[in-house]
Amino acid sequence: MGIEIDVELLSEFERYLDPAHPEKSRIPAKVLGYGEISTVFEIGREEQRDIAYKRMPIFKDGSELEKYEASFNEYIRLLSSLGLRLPGYSYASFCSDTGSPVFFIAQRKLDPSSIASKAIHSLPAGEVSRLCTHILRELARVFEHNDANPGAEIGIDGQVSNWSIDGFDPAAGALPDEVRLTYFDTSTPLYRVDGVEQLDPELFLRSAPSFMVWIIRLFFLEDVMTRYYDFGLVATDMIANFYKEQRPELIPGLVETVNDFFSGEAVALGVEPLTVKGVNSYYREDALIWTLYLSMRKTDRFLRSRLLRKEYPYILPGRIKRR
Repeated sequence: MGIEIDVELLSEFERYLDPAHPEKSRIPAKVLGYGEISTVFEIGREEQRDIAYKRMPIFKDGSELEKYEASFNEYIRLLSSLGLRLPGYSYASFCSDTGSPVFFIAQRKLDPSSIASKAIHSLPAGEVSRLCTHILRELARVFEHNDANPGAEIGIDGQVSNWSIDGFDPAAGALPDEVRLTYFDTSTPLYRVDGVEQLDPELFLRSAPSFMVWIIRLFFLEDVMTRYYDFGLVATDMIANFYKEQRPELIPGLVETVNDFFSGEAVALGVEPLTVKGVNSYYREDALIWTLYLSMRKTDRFLRSRLLRKEYPYILPGRIKRR
């Protein structure tokens, strides 16, 4: 794994964390990114500057955490076995003052300018297209495996925000001659054995407002759990995210790039071509769902922390600009 974690420091960090204002905690945290079941942050201590932590306060008991830990380790093994490059990592867990286990994943922090979602803002259209082709080649490793092993499928989120470009120089205005990518979104271990999801889908609901859980379970959970096993949907999601990344003008060209890949290098996988209309429709629906979901989570935080005076353990993002 390669990273030594200061568990005592993490325990102290958790004890005095202010989830509503993590930067104002006794041990301040700089939030680097948000996920649906984890928050990525840097601890404000000089000796911790090269480590990115993911905090997951979603487990009810040690049994749940142990099952997740086993799934996490297996997911790392599976992705590595396919040749995907992953950052150095480690993890630790302990019980918070409330008695609930908290899981922390530590990854070697990557150069922020190398994250593909940031790099696309300093690259011309042709280089962004080239970048997406390289991402598609990495994703194809997963879907070629799935095609050959239907009883042992792997899911993956291919958004540009989940990849780092080795040796990227934003001042160069181009990708390196040899493009090498690192995939770092490993905290949601999606894989199936004989069609059975190995990650407990209820964990996705743990941070949802209680008054929305049944709606999400009934109408959205299956979609969230299955979309990352479909190469066409993963590619659609990757391109649609360019709206959120504020580069919508690239989408028509990227649809062509993806379709060229599917009809060329990946023709054996039989993926249907994408359309700009389909990408737009996908993004509008997805943005509406997640905007509503975040709004309801903020309402839930207010009700629990301000009115009921209960702990709200999740760190929520501010307003997200989507278009």
